[in-house]
Amino acid sequence: LTIVRLDPTAVRFRVHYDPSAPRPVSAWAEHLQPLLVVNGGYFTPENETTGLLVSDGQVWGTPYGDFAGLFAVTADGRVGVRWLRDQPYDPDEPLQEALQSFPMLVKPGGLIGFPADADDGRPARRTVVAQDHQGRILIIVAPHGTLSLHELARFLVNSDLDLDVALNLDGGFSTGLWLRADERSVEVDSLMPVPSVISVED
Repeated sequence: LTIVRLDPTAVRFRVHYDPSAPRPVSAWAEHLQPLLVVNGGYFTPENETTGLLVSDGQVWGTPYGDFAGLFAVTADGRVGVRWLRDQPYDPDEPLQEALQSFPMLVKPGGLIGFPADADDGRPARRTVVAQDHQGRILIIVAPHGTLSLHELARFLVNSDLDLDVALNLDGGFSTGLWLRADERSVEVDSLMPVPSVISVED
């Protein structure tokens, strides 16, 4: 696993979407030159988002139901990850950036979100956006394709990361993370072009 923990008061999160020109995560990194970029949520064969996506205040896609989760940045800069059953999406919310996905791996309060009986057991590359009890945002990728969703959920709940909530993003060939920091650089490229990413700027 690669785990990056970020203070949302010290960085800026953005969601980028370009269904007409999807690109590997490495190319998104080259294009945006951010501190970090990670792949986003699910999309159709035509590279259109399958859930709600908000980029710079513009809205695309159709909101998922209460089974899904939401990563969001409000107009006043508050950043959070939430379960839609716990906090439903309101079209009148002042969202500046947002991305819906599923399933919830950790439900509010650090509870297991994806039980064993819901899992088909298939291992795959995984991407996760999470929030801990201090309000910090964590970006997690499992690039080696060895974890099922339940195994990943169980690891996150039992870890020392102090997670409050964790949301699964698109995985498999889409999983990718590009980090350029003074102390550490991480390059996990997606194995296919993706139309949406979350970026972090310092």
